[in-house]
Amino acid sequence: MKVALIHEWLIDRGGAENCLEEFCEMYLEADIFTLIYKPETFKDSIISKHKVHTSFLQKIPAIFKLYRNLPMLYPLAIESFNLSKYDLVISIHYSVTHGVKTKDKQLHISFTCTPARFLWSGYNEYINDPMLKNPIKKLLAKLIIPFLRRWDLKASKRPDFYIAIAEEIKQRIKKYYRRDSTVIYPPVDTEMFKPKKPIKKGNFYFTISRLVPYKKVDLIAKAFTKMGDKQLLIGGKGLELEHIKEIAKGHPNIKVLGFISDEERIKLEQKAKAFIFAANEDFGIVPVEAQAAGTPVIAFGKGGALETVMDGKTGIFFNEQTTDSLIAAVKRFEKMHFDFKALISHANRFSNGKFRDNIAKFISGKL
Repeated sequence: MKVALIHEWLIDRGGAENCLEEFCEMYLEADIFTLIYKPETFKDSIISKHKVHTSFLQKIPAIFKLYRNLPMLYPLAIESFNLSKYDLVISIHYSVTHGVKTKDKQLHISFTCTPARFLWSGYNEYINDPMLKNPIKKLLAKLIIPFLRRWDLKASKRPDFYIAIAEEIKQRIKKYYRRDSTVIYPPVDTEMFKPKKPIKKGNFYFTISRLVPYKKVDLIAKAFTKMGDKQLLIGGKGLELEHIKEIAKGHPNIKVLGFISDEERIKLEQKAKAFIFAANEDFGIVPVEAQAAGTPVIAFGKGGALETVMDGKTGIFFNEQTTDSLIAAVKRFEKMHFDFKALISHANRFSNGKFRDNIAKFISGKL
């Protein structure tokens, strides 16, 4: 059986790329199709061992800096792939990959992280993003989005079956595409974070993510400027790094670490009193990693966190994305106790092995 794996773009590594790596492990002979590809980012990944096909966008000068400004070209690029020789097509979808064209005898399964946020659920956030503060850019976005929505609805009919990464995404697929889907949680490398024995906790809180606005790391930093007796370590890089450093300036209880290695990250997740997660995320892999490390989570109680964190057992929720709500949650957390084994046991529900078993069973049934 010939298999094609379709990915939006391969530039940075994150949750969607983790999913692709698991599919690569399952289908060792599969070919990969992606709009643009930066090989040096994946030189140590199984992705580099597969044949990777790119679209015409790859030939555009400075494309890795420009690609987010070219959404009007995404549909043309994804439709340009010739997949006629493949029996099974799996698209990892959060923008346009579900729009690849297949023939009647091919099976196309869309593993959907979310229908394109900037078109649907995250439209207001996108249109008010600081990156669109230029009025000409904002006007162009408003003109382009209706066209892209029409194309997206047309493309939504192309997959034979949808897999959603969470109940939240299942609801979005139904709302925007009028399609049914099956929930299969994305893979988390729980074994990598699992300590061999209980670890003595440090006296600090920890958070790590891409430092972009919707992750709300700035909210976490602001909350800890009001809790000078509590230590916060912040890891990650991104557009908001300097902004977060500015918030932390003059507050010795907050340390902005920037990029950290996997080894250092694992140590910090294992030793932290709690991991703090303030985003309204579609699923949220990092809170699961923290629980696998034996660390409870203080999370914003919306989106994927409701499926990955057990309130009162593996963490607690705060109900508003405000500093006051988070501060109240931290104070409540410090009066609670969490069982180390229960945290790890819960995280195992989202392991790589569980993911492969569920995917294999789903695909064999559809074939």
